[in-house]
Amino acid sequence: MRFQTRLTDELVARYRKSGHWGSETFSTILARRAAAHPDRVAIVDRGRRVTYAELETRVDRVAAGLGALGNGVGDVVTIQLPNWAEFAYVFFALERLGAVANQIGPDFRSREVDYILRFSESRAFVCPASFKGFDYVKMIAELRPGLPDLKAVCVLGGGAAQGLVALDALVEDARAVPRRDAGQGADDVMRMAFTSGTTGNPKGVIHSHNTTLSTCRTLNADMRVTEDEVFLVYLPLGLNWGYLTLVQAVMAGARAVLLDQFSARAALELIERERVTYIPTAPASIIAMLNDPELGRLDLSSLRVVITGGASCPVETIREFRARMHGHLIELYGMLETGFHTYTRLSDDPEAVTGTVGRVSSGLGLRLIDDSGRDVAAGAEGEIAAEGPSVHLGYHKNPGANAELFTADGWFRTGDLGQFDAAGNVRIVGRLKEMINRGGKKFFPREIEEILYTHPKILHAAIVGVPDPRLGERNCLCVIPRPGQALTLDEVVGYLKDAVATYKLPETIEVFDELPFTPTGKIQRHVLVRRVLERRDR
Repeated sequence: MRFQTRLTDELVARYRKSGHWGSETFSTILARRAAAHPDRVAIVDRGRRVTYAELETRVDRVAAGLGALGNGVGDVVTIQLPNWAEFAYVFFALERLGAVANQIGPDFRSREVDYILRFSESRAFVCPASFKGFDYVKMIAELRPGLPDLKAVCVLGGGAAQGLVALDALVEDARAVPRRDAGQGADDVMRMAFTSGTTGNPKGVIHSHNTTLSTCRTLNADMRVTEDEVFLVYLPLGLNWGYLTLVQAVMAGARAVLLDQFSARAALELIERERVTYIPTAPASIIAMLNDPELGRLDLSSLRVVITGGASCPVETIREFRARMHGHLIELYGMLETGFHTYTRLSDDPEAVTGTVGRVSSGLGLRLIDDSGRDVAAGAEGEIAAEGPSVHLGYHKNPGANAELFTADGWFRTGDLGQFDAAGNVRIVGRLKEMINRGGKKFFPREIEEILYTHPKILHAAIVGVPDPRLGERNCLCVIPRPGQALTLDEVVGYLKDAVATYKLPETIEVFDELPFTPTGKIQRHVLVRRVLERRDR
């Protein structure tokens, strides 16, 4: 397949001159690590320990096997695997073939998988036989007749039924001839991933080695990552941040400890057992760990850096982390389209940057713009626009989105609203599409949610606008109380009424056992609205 990208000779020359782009690919990085430290552990997965030499060997075997199935230069291969070492084998094997890895989360189901396989024109699909009780073999068997481009399905675990290929066999085939001939250039499209947007069909985002490696290299430098780092990766490898963390680990020659199903207890126990030093996470996971009764008993002293992102972390949670857990808590802002865009630094005064997502990453640009693409006045709120070496190469087969979301001079419009503080740190105000419009009076839920996270009875809170025939929308609070606590609307309104305008106060309350988060920690507000309406229809 040929990919239409926004790559130009001028763009390549600019980022090569700045030193952010080069000729390095992941293959060259892995080969260097395997040669220098073959016996060092690269990946820990459910008790298995994979060295750098073993990682390279298994990548070569899988590349040979996938190549024998007819996958080659420009072919898209979709990977839907949990946080298991085999994800790395397959993903990095595709570079050997010049193919394009399309990563999707293990929680995607039939409708999403069908759309993505069809839209990406995937030649092969790699999945587990089952995970968390879901039968992937049954799903793909039902979808396959309607996917004419799909030529091969590889299944991990449980053997392979007729018409399927056992991924386990490819990994263990010692007779496989390593594939290192096709390869890819640093500016070639090497991966695709789909947005975890909250409405409509997801968009396919395309990246090269250079857009991918540049963001990992810069964050490693700013976080002072060395080969002694131990990363805990429970963010899904099938989504952007989990995958980038795996790349960070291999770039540094460090160790990645994989966890395929997050629970606070499992994460805390792994931190102690593996002496974890570095964790990328979402605020919801931090809140879960802070509320685990075993937190004070386990030895977490190895922790050096915990980076929270995906959604803005409540200020109260940040302060509680600093009081009760070890390490630097870094707030990061980024997305699939931009890489790691802004973040606080290890040298920052924690209180000075609390509530912000820090300063822009080295080599990246950040502007706050209005609807017309003009810079807003100093101190004003504006849409965050990004430019730089880690910004994606465009949306696959979506010229409309490319035209809409890239300005004429090449800046990417993120859809997030931000504001600079006096020190140049960025404060996330909200998401353009999250704005609630109550009778013409508009506000962003984050403002209210920040206050609610200080309430002693509230564990998680989200404000959504539910349809109303008179006002357009009314404010509904969706909440998870802390264990053993009960919560009333009057109680919440009394807590808020002296702090915010009346039109921002919750008008109804819905108590839930869980809220719908994306794997990167964003509240799926459209799902919450649907659940609220379903309750009212009963």
